[in-house]
Amino acid sequence: MHASLLTIILLGIVEGLTEFIPVSSTGHLILAGELMGARTSASATFDIVIQLGAILAVVVLYFRRFSAVAAGLVRREARAIAFTRNVALGVLPALIVGALAYSAIKAMLETPVIVAVALIAGGIAILVIERMVKPVAAGTVEGMSWRTALGVGCLQCLSMIPGVSRSGATILGALGLGVDRRTAAEYSFFLAVPVMLAASAKELWEARATLGGGDWYGIGIGFVVSFVVAMIVIRAFLAIVTRHGFAPFAWYRIVIGSIALVWLLAR
Repeated sequence: MHASLLTIILLGIVEGLTEFIPVSSTGHLILAGELMGARTSASATFDIVIQLGAILAVVVLYFRRFSAVAAGLVRREARAIAFTRNVALGVLPALIVGALAYSAIKAMLETPVIVAVALIAGGIAILVIERMVKPVAAGTVEGMSWRTALGVGCLQCLSMIPGVSRSGATILGALGLGVDRRTAAEYSFFLAVPVMLAASAKELWEARATLGGGDWYGIGIGFVVSFVVAMIVIRAFLAIVTRHGFAPFAWYRIVIGSIALVWLLAR
């Protein structure tokens, strides 16, 4: 991706800001790249791989949690086994669908209008689900049933449409299945790690022959910027949804999606 340093930094900031909130990081990267004239043949690879920076932020912030689970698996503790089972079940559908529909997903990444429409539709869906879902007692990822985990995993597949939002699909899916807001948000964080690792590894392998030195430079800068920004955003996001729910993000999606759609159709 041969873009200016400023453009790369701005896209890294966009990724870090949007990866873990229900507004679609991939959708925002596509629209931002379109707005800045930075869409090239390597853009899809850049968009996917810099998400690893945001994923690393989850690993760092929840390192003690992951370490405790790993130690618990060695000791065959029930909570650690349940946590691992639920993350695996939440990831499995996305890995299967992603592998089968890879070409179709790549094609949609090149269609900004799909992003704008999905942002609007997703915002409306959030408002509807927020009104329908009744408050529930705080729980844990370990306490979720295997059926709930698998159900969330299936709903996560909707996020392969650019603009839908992976975090939005998983969080709202979890809410609809009776999970509390904070647990739903954290479960979304945990699912992101294996899903995005797999997506980035596949994308890098597919593009290995076409990536040049400039592309790797841009990916590296974007990776670092998205990591730093995501570290800040994750904690702030949990505080916001615990107090105010997801409605603010829904209205943001509707406004940005509407503006983007008008701009794309009018240009």
